Amino acid sequence: MIEVNDAIILAGGRGTRMLPSSSYVPKEIMPLIDTPIINHLIWEACKAGVERIHLVVSPAKKDILSRVFNNKWHENIRQDLPRVALDPVPNNVEILLHEQGNPGGVGDAILCATKYIDGPFLVLLGDNLLIENHVSPQKSGPMDASNGCKLLVDHYKLTGVPCAGILEVADSEINKYGIVEFENNLIKNIIEKPDIKDAPSNYILCGRYLLPPDSEKILNLYPSKEYGELQSIVFFNHLIENFGFGTVNMNNFTLYDSGDPINWLKAQIDHSLKRNDLEKEMREWLNDRILID
Repeated sequence: MIEVNDAIILAGGRGTRMLPSSSYVPKEIMPLIDTPIINHLIWEACKAGVERIHLVVSPAKKDILSRVFNNKWHENIRQDLPRVALDPVPNNVEILLHEQGNPGGVGDAILCATKYIDGPFLVLLGDNLLIENHVSPQKSGPMDASNGCKLLVDHYKLTGVPCAGILEVADSEINKYGIVEFENNLIKNIIEKPDIKDAPSNYILCGRYLLPPDSEKILNLYPSKEYGELQSIVFFNHLIENFGFGTVNMNNFTLYDSGDPINWLKAQIDHSLKRNDLEKEMREWLNDRILID
């Protein structure tokens, strides 16, 4: 049986669209109401069965995240919460931090970790959350986490083909993402941030990938110095042409993007309206605000 023991979380971006807040708090640890983004990503990867999580970070974020993961809360603090809400990394999972000296795109970031990985691996974009269960911190941890990564692992174990999560978006969102053309659950082409008239579908790459063991060798065929931000797209096209690149439909998940302020504000509101512990009060407050305005 093929085992997927490693996941890479990409958290090296500068977060310029979230300035000035991201100059103090990296966007990957900003909270979705009361739970940091990074916690959700860690738990999603753990639910898929990985043993090691590789965080690719900038030099500045490395110091911040090192402190975050080494901060152990006293057992008397917030006894109403499960410990995993405050110490998000399960004891059987190892966290490794890898420094990306200069932001060089997704492909370059992946290469920062691949030398420490032997076998297929997951990749999660650090500013994309796939939320399946809208729960409070009382249900923190892998058990109630998103199944997004697990679906990719299941697909890979069944087919042996690398794969990506895809999700359908409205026409107005198409020019913000990589758009996929696919047939019979296999990607045929990827177009980066097209105009609506050039888009082959409304399905986007939603920040979840399962990549093959020789990804490092393939990425080195297309160096970031030559291909820049398009390195990852060229790499994905190599997979399409040589291995096949499968699709895993994520339409049952809610995609939250912390890359810019308005989308992140919408995420907070949407998540609050779907949480049983917050929905009533939040809906009443919003209704009052609308009436006042």
